[in-house]
Amino acid sequence: MEAEKKHSSAVSNVGAWAMNVISSVGLIMANKQLMSPTGHAFAFATTLTGFHFCTTALIGLVSNATGYTTKKNVPLWELLWFSVVANTSITAMNLSLMLNSVGFYQISKLSMIPVVCFLEWLLNGKHYSSKVKMAVVVVVIGVGVCTVTDVKINAHGFVCACVAVLSTSLQQISIGSLQKKYSIGSFELLSQTAPIQALSLLLLGPFVDYFLTGKLLASYKISSAAFFFIVLSCSLAVFCNISQYLCIGRFSAVSFQVLGHMKTVCVLILGWMLFDSELTLKNILGMSIAVNGMIIYNWAVEGDKPMQYRKDATSDVKVLIKQVDGSSLLKDVELGKSQG
Repeated sequence: MEAEKKHSSAVSNVGAWAMNVISSVGLIMANKQLMSPTGHAFAFATTLTGFHFCTTALIGLVSNATGYTTKKNVPLWELLWFSVVANTSITAMNLSLMLNSVGFYQISKLSMIPVVCFLEWLLNGKHYSSKVKMAVVVVVIGVGVCTVTDVKINAHGFVCACVAVLSTSLQQISIGSLQKKYSIGSFELLSQTAPIQALSLLLLGPFVDYFLTGKLLASYKISSAAFFFIVLSCSLAVFCNISQYLCIGRFSAVSFQVLGHMKTVCVLILGWMLFDSELTLKNILGMSIAVNGMIIYNWAVEGDKPMQYRKDATSDVKVLIKQVDGSSLLKDVELGKSQG
C-alpha cells in the first residue's frame, strides 16, 4: 500500500511538472507569434495577462458552480496583498524587459533562485544543504552561459529589475504559504486570486502597455488569426497558472525556480526548430550544464528527505513528551536516559 502511494505521488509530481513545462513553452511560442512584429504585432503584454487571468477566473467560477471544487475561506486582505504582489511582479517584469538589455534581464531572472532561498530562510526559517546550494549554482551558471549575451545597466532598469525579482520571489513563496496555512488546494487558491488580478490588470493594463509601447489598445486592428492566437494564449495560460500553483504547493518555490529552467532549455531548442533561431556551441554547452545541475538538484533534494523526516519525527516526539509529562522528562529523553 505504501509503495502504491509513493508510485502514485511520483506520477502526480511528474504530471504536474510536465503540465507546467508543456503549457509554459506552448504559451511562450503562442505569444511570440502573437506579439512579434513579424507575427500579429499585438504588443499589449500586460493587457494580455489580464485576459489570461480573466479566463482562469471564469474556469474557476464554473468549477465552483458545478461543485467540482469547493470554495474555502481565505481572508480578503491576504488575497488583496497577494494580488498586489503578483501584479507588481508582472508590471515590473515588463518594465525591466523594456528598460534593460536582454543580458541583464536574464541575469535578473537567474538571481531569483538565490533571492527565493534567502527569503525562504528569512521568512520561514528554511535551511538548505551544501549539495542543494551546489546544484543551484550549477543551474545558474548553465542557464547564464546559454542565455546571457550583452549586459548593459541603467539606474531605472536596475530599480525595476530589483522590484521584479523581489515581488516575483515573494509571490511564489506566498503561493506555497497560503496553501499550507489555509489547507487549500492549488486550483481553489487560484480561483480566488484570479478574479482580483484579472480586474486590476484589465483596468490598469492598457495604461501600462501605452507607457511601455506608445500604442493604444483601441487602435489595434484585430484579425481572425490574431484572435485565434489570443484564445490559444488564454487557454494555455489556464494550464500554466494551475500547474504553477500545483508545483509550488507540491514542492517549493526554490524547486519551481530551479527545475523551471528546463523551460528555458526547451524554448531555445524549439526556437531553433520552429523559428530558425541561432543555436550556438555556447548555447549547447550552457544547456548541458543546466540540465546536469537540475539532475544534481533532484539528487540532493531526494537525499535530504530522509534527514528532514528524522528531524520532523524527533520534533514531534519531543512535543508529545513535553505535553504529557513536562520538560524534565524531555531532558532525560534527549540525553538518552530512562526513569526506570
